[in-house]
Amino acid sequence: MLKTANKNIRQLSLSELEQYFETLGEKKFRAKQVYEWLWLKQAHSFEAMTNLSKELRAKLADNFSLPALAVDATQYSADGTVKSRFRTQDGHLVEGVLIPTDERKTACVSSQIGCSLSCKFCATGYMERKRNLEFDEIYDEVVLINQQCERVYNKKLSNIVFMGMGEPLLNYKNVLRAIERITSPDGLGMSPRRITVSTAGVAKMIKQLGDDKVRFKLALSLHAANDKKRNEIMPINETNNLKALIEALNYFYQKTENEITFEYILFRNFNDSLKDADELIRIYRQVPADLVNIIEYNPIDAARFEKPEEETVQQFMSYLERNRVNARLRRSRGKDIDAACGQLANKDQI
Repeated sequence: MLKTANKNIRQLSLSELEQYFETLGEKKFRAKQVYEWLWLKQAHSFEAMTNLSKELRAKLADNFSLPALAVDATQYSADGTVKSRFRTQDGHLVEGVLIPTDERKTACVSSQIGCSLSCKFCATGYMERKRNLEFDEIYDEVVLINQQCERVYNKKLSNIVFMGMGEPLLNYKNVLRAIERITSPDGLGMSPRRITVSTAGVAKMIKQLGDDKVRFKLALSLHAANDKKRNEIMPINETNNLKALIEALNYFYQKTENEITFEYILFRNFNDSLKDADELIRIYRQVPADLVNIIEYNPIDAARFEKPEEETVQQFMSYLERNRVNARLRRSRGKDIDAACGQLANKDQI
């Protein structure tokens, strides 16, 4: 008999659920009913599964656990951004953000509790990595942010970006399994083309994405276009340098033909000169990238970086455009509630 005591029921496949119900002498279709409750109807308790008998619900509760994320606190920005702090079943906290614009409603989700990469400009990088999020916890983040979106904006989410806390490619299996559930017709049914996974640059795992023929978009957090500067702000570059990343991105594109974006935060007097722009253009020309997102820096207490003057930003953008780089300036959202890029840190005052 399938060993079930206290096992998270969402870790079971449909066929494993069918096997379990057979051992109970129940009809096979019960497994499909439960599976629908778990993924399609997003039930967070056995009690909610109302088309099952009370006896059967009690039996499931005795044999399985159903750990689900819960909203611990919510903040609303003046610009419409909504930041949520979620609590896991084992008491950890993790943040996610709903970013609304006229054209789209985007969920920015986390993949780890904390982060091990220590990027010098990012608040999460100053936190200890407690653990990876399980795939069903990542799924819950999207479900809960989607419910907020429907409640606040009367619309469903249109996009998902894995740009919250943690490095998605260091939680590879859970991130891919979560995306499988998010895109599945018996899950949230979202198009993979509306999902972007952002990485600080784990070359080996970028190639693995290619081998796995994933269908979502990829963003590389570049932020400096030479190894010396990148080593200074992103320690991961010491083991995954720009040459290795360019090779990995080209491999990924050759295998998938999926969209690639570069993310580039401008730091005052560090990477905002026209010489820096030239180095960025050189890298852009070596990869079939669709877009360079130039991002406003959002200061954090722990870091010494500052935002450039507006004039410097405009000169940088104009230079890229003159050199036929498809660049877009991404203005920060939710700064007043520490919900903007690089600011997620589970602060107590949420």
